[in-house]
Amino acid sequence: MVLREGDNVLSQIENLAKEQKIPSANFTGIGFAQDATFGFYDFGEKKFHPKTFNKVEMGSITGSIAWSENKPSIHMHGVATDDKFDAYGGHILALKVGTGSMEIYITVNDEKLERKIEQPLNANVLQLPCVK
Repeated sequence: MVLREGDNVLSQIENLAKEQKIPSANFTGIGFAQDATFGFYDFGEKKFHPKTFNKVEMGSITGSIAWSENKPSIHMHGVATDDKFDAYGGHILALKVGTGSMEIYITVNDEKLERKIEQPLNANVLQLPCVK
């Protein structure tokens, strides 16, 4: 998918997953961001501490689509660079397309995958068995 200035990336991916009934998928992406909000998870407080960067280029976006309580569950990470070529990265909480566009490449899987909140971390975890 190619997103344009002002588009909410997470919402657009969620809408696509619902409309196309995507069972699960992996995605990558690149492009310009008006706003990129990263979150660093505090395991003691069991919540994300957000930090927003404006007018950055997403050098890398990667993530997955699964389902949680009959809704798409998007897990996205990325790396953004500013005009000084300083890089910031981690878990993406929010992402809005900036001037130009953002390209998201989605690889759909046949199997439906689920996420569930697991304790004691209170984290939304992909439900896959460990392969031995």
